Amino acid sequence: MPIELQRDVSLRPYNSFGIDARATWFARIRSLADLQQLDESPGLDGLPRFLLGGGSNVLFTRDVEGVVARIEIPGHRELGVVDDAWRIEVGAGENWHATVARLVRDDRPGLENLALIPGLVGAAPIQNIGAYGLELAERLAAVTAWDPASRRVVTLDASECGFGYRDSVFKRAGQGGRAIVGITLSLPRAWEPATGYAEVAQELKARGIGRPTARELFDCIVAIRRRKLPDPQVIGNAGSFFKNPIVSREKRSALIERHPSLVSYALAGGRYKLAAGWLIEACGMKGVTRGRAGVFERQALVLVNRGGAAGAEILQLANEIQDKVRARFGIELEPEPTIV
Repeated sequence: MPIELQRDVSLRPYNSFGIDARATWFARIRSLADLQQLDESPGLDGLPRFLLGGGSNVLFTRDVEGVVARIEIPGHRELGVVDDAWRIEVGAGENWHATVARLVRDDRPGLENLALIPGLVGAAPIQNIGAYGLELAERLAAVTAWDPASRRVVTLDASECGFGYRDSVFKRAGQGGRAIVGITLSLPRAWEPATGYAEVAQELKARGIGRPTARELFDCIVAIRRRKLPDPQVIGNAGSFFKNPIVSREKRSALIERHPSLVSYALAGGRYKLAAGWLIEACGMKGVTRGRAGVFERQALVLVNRGGAAGAEILQLANEIQDKVRARFGIELEPEPTIV
């Protein structure tokens, strides 16, 4: 079936900020064959390509010239057990939260801490999504992608993905526009709940749960996120807008001397992760509004579209926050979303 190409398409339904940018060309990619056809489509040679998933980690500040290819490849298949872990193949176009919920229902635990993270499966390894003490890299066996340069499918083991904090090889230059078509999960059969994160432990205690089942932990994570984060269907946002900055022990000690209530978390190698939300709130920016853009009242890490905001307005507010945090703490905040 020929791939369907559309001209001059609004991207408002395809990004969680609800920004009304437009794409010169737009294509829905529902199979590997669609990606191959896209590369062979007459009239598109030389045009820039922008790969789009659920649009929950992107801020459009302008129209997109070229081709926006929305990855919608489905699929969910068990491959068996390897190294005492369930191997499960999932298509890039599957909804992430729905996938986590399905795995819990099917007695394949391991991703509960990543419940309710918006977006599609294909974007998860790009960002190495993480929450409440768990990162995707800890549960991933491989990533499968279409490489337009060699015109073939490539598979990268987790060790080849260059995973870091909110980072992977797929975010870096030189990847040649590889499009992720699926991932292979590795979920340990000897499952242990990850409950070391303070908020999770507090929620479990409030519920009177000592050692949670996968379902109980899933429900706990969902409840925490719903309390803290706005629903993109109600108010446009992309979740946490800034990464938590990582600093040396010396830098953290110097900050603690001046700001004793600073929230930080110890990492391997003597470094510390600082709570970006605390830094933003300490600068008086929690809940502020600038035109049609704002900072969410219950979580300073979340920037929101209060109605009809342009991407440039969101970005201007983000720049103001960066300036204030830099001036007060000497810390550079790095945005999480891709800014186009």
